[in-house]
Amino acid sequence: MLYTLLQSPWQCDIDSLLLLMQEGDDLLLMQDGVTAALEGSQMFFKLQASPAALWVLEEDVVARGLVEQISTKVARLDYTGFVAMTVKHQQQVAW
Repeated sequence: MLYTLLQSPWQCDIDSLLLLMQEGDDLLLMQDGVTAALEGSQMFFKLQASPAALWVLEEDVVARGLVEQISTKVARLDYTGFVAMTVKHQQQVAW
């Protein structure tokens, strides 16, 4: 399953999202959701403990001026990679 987090993780029920994710799932942080991957943040530690693979959409990181603040432990994905990920996962949940 592909999960996409589009809003700030401080403005949604991130704990419920974490309960849904399983091994083999992918979580893509997009739009304001990229702030969940800020290095050293409490939210990042929560996401890092998830069984899902964690990704950020590079264009949204750049647009928000967060290139240097996003953890290097998070894989970055461009729009082409995003399309490939949607092909990989037949089901998607936007959060």
